[in-house]
Amino acid sequence: MEAYALDAATTAFDESRDRLETILAWLSGPESAGLTHAELEPRLQVTSRELFCQLVQDHLDLRAQREPRLAEVVDADQVPRDTVEARRARTLATVFGDVRLERFAYRARAHADLHPADAVLNLPAEQHSHGLRRLAAVEAARGWFAEAAWSVAQATGQRLGNRQVEQLTQRAAVDFGQFYATRSPPLCQAGDVLVLSCDGKGVVMRPQALRPATAKAATSHKLATRLSKGEQRHRKRLAEVGCVYDRAPIPRTPGEILPAPDQPPHPAAPDHGRGASGWSPASPPTPPG
Repeated sequence: MEAYALDAATTAFDESRDRLETILAWLSGPESAGLTHAELEPRLQVTSRELFCQLVQDHLDLRAQREPRLAEVVDADQVPRDTVEARRARTLATVFGDVRLERFAYRARAHADLHPADAVLNLPAEQHSHGLRRLAAVEAARGWFAEAAWSVAQATGQRLGNRQVEQLTQRAAVDFGQFYATRSPPLCQAGDVLVLSCDGKGVVMRPQALRPATAKAATSHKLATRLSKGEQRHRKRLAEVGCVYDRAPIPRTPGEILPAPDQPPHPAAPDHGRGASGWSPASPPTPPG
């Protein structure tokens, strides 16, 4: 049994080695010798993703071969699983590409199958990996779901629909409340100041949520240089965003704000050749008249 395990580990990554040797042979051959770096980069981006996808696949295949068959499996409701099905497969979409995972399925009549290997790998119930979920959520926070799908495709080569990006982002935020409930902010110290920060933000509205005048302006086909006053090119409304927090004050000396004429300005304060009142200390303003 030990000899079999050693032999499986030796040959498990043969396909990955073959793929790597193919890449090295192409890089050292005449076809790549005439390419510019701009032509070489996208080609290696694709081949590197394919190589890493094969590495993940070979690793999962090796784990499937080494997975032990459990003598007794009982679920959370204390229902025993008396039947075992080997080689139960599922697909996992990763940041490198789709891979196929095989594992034991422990079964009982009228109950869902159990896959202990899924728990060991911490696999999601859906197809997309946690890496794709995290990337989709990060990109979706920057703008529209269509832009997020495009960014994911550029970074990974995996094409997701707008609805898929939206669903992955929603799943990534399901434990939002629980996350912050376990992370209580520290109490402020004596002498800290309370800061209130407010800013206006233009929010794109759904067409049916626009006021009649704004909806009419949004459907206008005027040139950007001929927009009327109050017309909103992107159907935006202004939302006020506020943030309240406390922080320790940062004392500043008068010299940091307005240095003396014979001293260089403080590094934190840009030197525009003028004081806080808008005129140079070396040359007082001319009185009017």
